[in-house]
Amino acid sequence: MLELTEKLKIEDAVFTFIDVETTGLSPREARVCEVAAVSFRGPDRVATLAELINPGGPIPPEVSRIHGITDAMVKDSPSFGGVAPRLLALLENSVLVAHNAEFDLGFLGAEFGRVGLKLPRLYYVDTLAIARKSWKFKSNRLGNIAAELNIANGNWHRALSDVEMTRQIFGHFIAAFKAAGAVTVADLIEKCGRKTT
Repeated sequence: MLELTEKLKIEDAVFTFIDVETTGLSPREARVCEVAAVSFRGPDRVATLAELINPGGPIPPEVSRIHGITDAMVKDSPSFGGVAPRLLALLENSVLVAHNAEFDLGFLGAEFGRVGLKLPRLYYVDTLAIARKSWKFKSNRLGNIAAELNIANGNWHRALSDVEMTRQIFGHFIAAFKAAGAVTVADLIEKCGRKTT
């Protein structure tokens, strides 16, 4: 697990922005059908993973209408197990950032468990929790926050687009936290509420 030393500055840390699209709302019954994770150190993109996942069963039509992912799109895609080792390598020694992180982490934990792996212990930052605690948006849904901050929100509900929106929203939040005195990752985690997977 990443050591939150007093010396690790925010701009030197790797933040991995992650989003999953799923076949439903419960990690016990539904499965991941798309995952995207992009790692940044400061302004530099250091790693990207974006994969459609074959969930091993049908995607309900009402869910396909939300994210646009169909059975035909995933039929030749890898299973989660085929992507898991690359995803684990990407997550290592980073701070995870997600919007409504508990949803994504619940699904990732369940999917890793199904293939005999374990989600590593990571510090994470939830942009939804920050929005609720420290800002007053009309709606705290990802696309609505993006719109209020004049961030493009096209292709909302696809994993890579949602990751990019989350990264830009996080950039807005982090600038405010830095202005309020946050210098290190430890400072940032304290301001966001210390959470680990």
